[in-house]
Amino acid sequence: MTRPKVAIIGAGQVGATTAWNLARTNLADIALVDIVEGLAQGKALDMMHASALEHLTVTVEGSTDYAAIRESRIVVVTAGLARKPGMTREDLLKANAEIVRPIVEQVVRHAPQAILIMVTNPLDVMTYLAYTATGWERSRVLGMAGVLDGARFAYGIAQRLGVAPDQVAPMVLGTHGDTMVCLPRHTTVNGKRLTDLLPPDDVAALVQRTRDAGAEIVALLKAGSAFYAPGSSVVAMVRAILQNAQTAMTASAILTGEYGCHGIALGVPVRLGATGLAEIIQIDLTSEERQALQAAAATVQSGLQALGLVGAKKS
Repeated sequence: MTRPKVAIIGAGQVGATTAWNLARTNLADIALVDIVEGLAQGKALDMMHASALEHLTVTVEGSTDYAAIRESRIVVVTAGLARKPGMTREDLLKANAEIVRPIVEQVVRHAPQAILIMVTNPLDVMTYLAYTATGWERSRVLGMAGVLDGARFAYGIAQRLGVAPDQVAPMVLGTHGDTMVCLPRHTTVNGKRLTDLLPPDDVAALVQRTRDAGAEIVALLKAGSAFYAPGSSVVAMVRAILQNAQTAMTASAILTGEYGCHGIALGVPVRLGATGLAEIIQIDLTSEERQALQAAAATVQSGLQALGLVGAKKS
């Protein structure tokens, strides 16, 4: 039986960590691609040197040639710039759009049947950009952020309550940024609502720390940003697709009316399976929660306007 293939474009910290985590699942052969000569090749070779120790049965191959992604079942895009001192959000937006557009064109050329998972920031805007650039149905273009934000929320809750993080079922919607929408009312710990376990001030503090989690790591590292948890988050999405698990999680998806949003990508609860996006799950929201989600949508819409990408594309 032929193993599926997953391509990862960008061999920096997030891309390489994703490749390593995925290799250790033995679910798929991996093509790691980067424009920097030797970077993807060196990291791939280093991973393969660990094959005997980690009982790997898959291959990881590095390349600078996009032809390496041919016949990939899934393509993950992590390539892009991090925000630098003095750079505005709009500067970052436009710089990464210039990086993402040609990458997506190469994906369409070499892996036209793939499912695309975007990781480049600003995540939701880049996901919609990829959707318009591919011309594919919305089920095949997704963004990774909600899984990561949910994991961060779960860790903070677990620390506060003294439980294992996997006993927390978090719910985080909206954008990957200041307008993310943590939903304590829909978050449970061993089946009990978070709002029944902690007072409002404690919950609010956990929500704020989740919003600030990425910045907290950047401040501690002083150079670079998170990569372990993002890598694990991508693998969770890839696993759900390759195994047709129909797993429910939060992902950035193209909305055409769900939650009152049209023509944008936004983090919402979804079900992932063999075709990519199998279902957008609509949960009940209070008026306050809905307003918060609309504010998140407005942030994405502003980014799309800056790139001239306004208006829904038919799915």
